[in-house]
Amino acid sequence: MDNTTHDRKITYKDAGVDLQVYQEAMSRLPRLLARTHSPLVASRPNGFAGLFRLDFAGPLFAHRYREPLLVACTDGVGTKLKVAQLAGRHGTVGVDLVAMCVNDALTSGAQPLFFLDYVAMAEDDPPLLEQLVAGISQGCVDCGAALLGGETAIMPDLYRAGEYDLAGFCVGIVEKSQLIDGSAIAPGDVALGLASSGIHSNGYSLVRKIVFEHAGLTLDECVPGDGRSVGDVLLEPTRIYVAVVHELLRKLAPPTSAGDPPHRPPLVRGIAHVTGGGLHENLQRIVPPGVDVEIDRHSWTIPQVFPWLQSLGDVDDDEMHRVFNMGIGLVLVVPPEIAAEVQQCLAAQRQPSWLIGRAVAGSGQVRWASPANVS
Repeated sequence: MDNTTHDRKITYKDAGVDLQVYQEAMSRLPRLLARTHSPLVASRPNGFAGLFRLDFAGPLFAHRYREPLLVACTDGVGTKLKVAQLAGRHGTVGVDLVAMCVNDALTSGAQPLFFLDYVAMAEDDPPLLEQLVAGISQGCVDCGAALLGGETAIMPDLYRAGEYDLAGFCVGIVEKSQLIDGSAIAPGDVALGLASSGIHSNGYSLVRKIVFEHAGLTLDECVPGDGRSVGDVLLEPTRIYVAVVHELLRKLAPPTSAGDPPHRPPLVRGIAHVTGGGLHENLQRIVPPGVDVEIDRHSWTIPQVFPWLQSLGDVDDDEMHRVFNMGIGLVLVVPPEIAAEVQQCLAAQRQPSWLIGRAVAGSGQVRWASPANVS
């Protein structure tokens, strides 16, 4: 029997994890975290956890909270990651990760406080990890959240070479009196749809089946009517709505005494983030009993990517609206008398929007309507 294989001790590196390379990867990350930090991020004596200071009397919170509620969300990027891996372009999916989480938190009216990430990889790859975290860092800068840290897991037997997965975790804050939950939506209110940046991060299993399996396209081919390549269109990052919506909420907030937080309910009565399940399913989450929302699916400009996908894959209208956002990434439900003011505020921030529907008496449903019913 040959015993030469037993002359050397087995190491972690033999199992696919090189701790020296891992340490190199970790050394690239502190600057990406630091660019997202404010004085509310406390220094920490070790690397096991991130610390965030809830200084409600301090200037950064500006005495805005009497009854603060913490809002927590988690999400991922889904199989859009497969497109990034196929393209070898990993710098934007981190933005997608942040967007999917903080846009969910935003539906409560929350301001993101901090973010944590989870990156699972097949093998140690410092440049790849740096690209992924750079995107996450940029997303956090865009929404004003601190990137406190996260976890990098090297799992060579679970992922193949070049594969990885991402998960994100966001914690935000909202004053109790300013919580937006849809319960105040009433007949007569109107639904305003905010433009998406494209597909965002949902429906990519269908996208990949249509584009690569059914049509046999490559990433370098041009998307008709768009002018960009397939890779550019499919990897367009998910839009982060935090800044534009909070500027809107600030402008709509009633005047208060100096040092007092707002005490009246916000004029925005409901916010829906349009993710998997499309406009119908996500808007229905916030519609209260006794109210229906009628949506005119012809009331907004649909980005070219969606009719292109529909034609390429021979997908029917109902399936398209059930799977994709179809150009509406966020919905605000507001009283009709402020709809024009809201749209003006959004336009001033270069955020396109449309009046896409109206609340009527009903039973907590969302349904499609004719254009005459929402004008």
